[in-house]
Amino acid sequence: MSVRKAAMILHRCCWAVFVALVVVTAFTGSLDPYVLVFLPAVVALVIGIVVNRSGGADTAHPRPAVEVGPPVTGRWSALNSPADKVPSHGTHAYGQTYAIDVVAEPEGRDRPPFRWVWPVVRPNRDFPAFGSPLLAVADGTVVHASDGQRDHLSRNSGPALAYLMVIEAFIRDLAGPGGIYGNRVVLDLGDGTYAAYAHVQRGSLEVRAGDTVRAGQRIARCGNSGNSTEPHVHFQLMDHPDLDRARGIPFTWRGIGVPADGEVFVAGEAVSSDW
Repeated sequence: MSVRKAAMILHRCCWAVFVALVVVTAFTGSLDPYVLVFLPAVVALVIGIVVNRSGGADTAHPRPAVEVGPPVTGRWSALNSPADKVPSHGTHAYGQTYAIDVVAEPEGRDRPPFRWVWPVVRPNRDFPAFGSPLLAVADGTVVHASDGQRDHLSRNSGPALAYLMVIEAFIRDLAGPGGIYGNRVVLDLGDGTYAAYAHVQRGSLEVRAGDTVRAGQRIARCGNSGNSTEPHVHFQLMDHPDLDRARGIPFTWRGIGVPADGEVFVAGEAVSSDW
């Protein structure tokens, strides 16, 4: 087991112990001194800072960007892009240093806007990204494919976002990569490069571990599983298939580059998955 993976597991275990101590103390008041309740939380915070901030990819001397095809087709816009900041999602954990989120912006159909109060949640069908095909960005081999988690309702309102940030995200982090990424696909592209797709739609997989895929092949559909505010595609390149060990690798999409936050781009058509 790598030091990085051990640190991630210890981080989650410390938070779990903290929660357990809080519950036990609340019902029994038996822990003395009470300050010991917070010791696991302090350890978890320290580990998190080390891993999330200084334990990721070497951003001062990053690997050259790997050129791959886009993971989607049609008209989309970028969010949390590495073109604007690195790490793009505010953390190096889970290989997210150069990750990007994209949401569908098809002509003639608006994406539901963020609302401060109402509606609190929306069904996934209201978002044009939901059910959109996900494409293999290069020839490769499937090393992980899962689609058993449900697609939850949106979190794009003030109350729902507060619930996500304060409660749900913490619980999902305790569950590890599966809780954060939800349903996911990881492809081995060769040369120590792996592509990860998160928040995949439940029951949409068209590949399984061990399958060989070709660039542009449809592998699954966009969903809203895991730690997600709305149906969107989270994509990243990394140096290991285990998200607890992975470090981010920069990417560029062929013919597109790396779209900045809010930038609209149009990707080409998919290749048929019927081989």
